[in-house]
Amino acid sequence: MTVLLFILGVLVIAIGVAVSIALHEVGHLVPAKIFGVRVPQYMIGFGPTIWSRKKGETEYGFKAIPLGGYIAMVGMYPPARDGSVRKASTGLFQQLADDARKAEAERVQPGDENRMFYKLPVWKRIIIMLGGPFMNLFLGFFFIAIVVTGFGTVQSTTTVSEVYKCVVTHAEQQKRQAAGDSSECLPADPAAPAYVAGLRPGDVITSFNGVSVGERDWNTLTSLIRPAAGQSVPITYVRDGVSHETTIKPLLTERPAVDINGRAITNADGSYQTVNVGFVGMGSQTKMMTLPITEVPALVGQNVSAVAGIVLDLPARLVAVAKAAFSTEPRDPNGPMSVVGVGRLAGEISAMEEIPLKDRVATLLSLVGSLNIALFVFNLIPLLPLDGGHILGALWEGIRRFFAKLFKRKDPGPVDIAKLLPLTYVVAIALFAMGGLLIYADIVKPISLF
Repeated sequence: MTVLLFILGVLVIAIGVAVSIALHEVGHLVPAKIFGVRVPQYMIGFGPTIWSRKKGETEYGFKAIPLGGYIAMVGMYPPARDGSVRKASTGLFQQLADDARKAEAERVQPGDENRMFYKLPVWKRIIIMLGGPFMNLFLGFFFIAIVVTGFGTVQSTTTVSEVYKCVVTHAEQQKRQAAGDSSECLPADPAAPAYVAGLRPGDVITSFNGVSVGERDWNTLTSLIRPAAGQSVPITYVRDGVSHETTIKPLLTERPAVDINGRAITNADGSYQTVNVGFVGMGSQTKMMTLPITEVPALVGQNVSAVAGIVLDLPARLVAVAKAAFSTEPRDPNGPMSVVGVGRLAGEISAMEEIPLKDRVATLLSLVGSLNIALFVFNLIPLLPLDGGHILGALWEGIRRFFAKLFKRKDPGPVDIAKLLPLTYVVAIALFAMGGLLIYADIVKPISLF
């Protein structure tokens, strides 16, 4: 039964990825057809075609390598500046561009003169290229909305779960753990401000320094405490239905840095980033809670921000993944992973029968939603062959034409992205190499949630 549940979890992710890719391409296909561009092909996958069917002027099908998808639009590359399809060339880069133009010209049929992609206004081309990523954004929003409004998510509340008697720096904690020392306080350890203020487990914090906090505002409370080191400030709480007020003085100490979601920030090697901030020495009680639909945009925004942070730090994180994969170094649990790794996590979660079915379903839906957010962010990277590269090319063309018109100069014409094909191939090879590294790491040293 466990094996079947594991396979079911993997299949959920595999189907979710396939549907997400298919709908991503629909996001390009629909506006392209609305704007009159002829689309000869809509394909899921790459390589040899294993099944296809033509409907109207478009061939729809599946290819052998399920690592993406594409739609073929007529006129993706403009002709050479002199109007010819191919010019005499002596360089490899020029040859690549000329071959691409030739292949593009061979796809043009009578009647396509005004149905080519490059002839569209800049804003229409941008809408077509944004269609795919924004379809993934919508899917991410959709799945996350289902989870948070229907199943609920674990929230850190302002109910105190534990109160420490003393404060120990993060570095000292790690040192004691490595030495196997007891977690008991030592005489030299400073007393925890929360304990001194009289707070105890079960108390519900209602305000800090005059700022009211609600049940789900633990991160807000933390953000108020961290800059208040050394200040004696009022704090109110409810115990056994009775409201109390006391004074608390956060202690300046070394703690892990946190992101906007309240999660500890790690370096590329998996170690925690630390900062000196105010700390009172109490923990938060977590609770499964459903949220209103109005909370979903903020959650999606936080997810997008987290993925964007990983993308911006991707080179360093990939180096860390490679070191972990080929050595005994631990894998960063917050680092990038491949679809294989996500599928393995899904299988692991599905197979854990001790977890309620409702929670397992919610986690799988969350994974599919997060994958779509990752596809949204990744496809907006301004490099060809990604959608962001085409968007950047269209924007550059619009800027050139704007200034040409402003200074009454000759129209510079469309941007010839065929000239960027060498860079496109380099990026494509790098993407395949990155995918191969992550898949290998997810096999030999996978990330585990448990």
